[in-house]
Amino acid sequence: MEPVDLFAMRESYNRQQIMLCFNGPISRSLIEEIGNALRNYLTAEHAHPSSAMDVFAVYIEMTQNIRHYAKVKHWSDQEAGATVVVARDEQGRYVVSAGNLIESADGEVLLASISELADLDKAQLKSLYKEQLRKPRDGQLVSGAGLGLIDIARKSSEPLSASLKPVSDSRSFISLRAVI
Repeated sequence: MEPVDLFAMRESYNRQQIMLCFNGPISRSLIEEIGNALRNYLTAEHAHPSSAMDVFAVYIEMTQNIRHYAKVKHWSDQEAGATVVVARDEQGRYVVSAGNLIESADGEVLLASISELADLDKAQLKSLYKEQLRKPRDGQLVSGAGLGLIDIARKSSEPLSASLKPVSDSRSFISLRAVI
């Protein structure tokens, strides 16, 4: 194994204002522990309470979506891994990014949903959220733009962005970015 240059990673993280970074299999208890660390970090940083709540909620929604997707697909821990980053941008806003493996066809559907959400303004997102709340839910269905994704879009200060990178014939890596 090639040695890891931790100092170079640290310097890169500091330059990019990365507060939290995780890569690997993600369990319910790990989501909770990282969430607690994130909450403590935001408190120590004296983040505005509403911003801190939104960052935490977006982190939870993204990671739970990743975990739920892998569970529905019956994937192994390695396949169910996630990459999660919480950082600050040049304007001091929080950027929550998460990525995971996904069936390529599911990724295309999700990208289309994210693109549709990105075209909506705050009032349209609120209306769509209320409409989605009224719909009956099927817990077995893997949805493209469900309530959680709409809520992430509502909490974001700019449109959601996402990308899809093929990693095999049938799978891709999806990345989602929300700015709070």
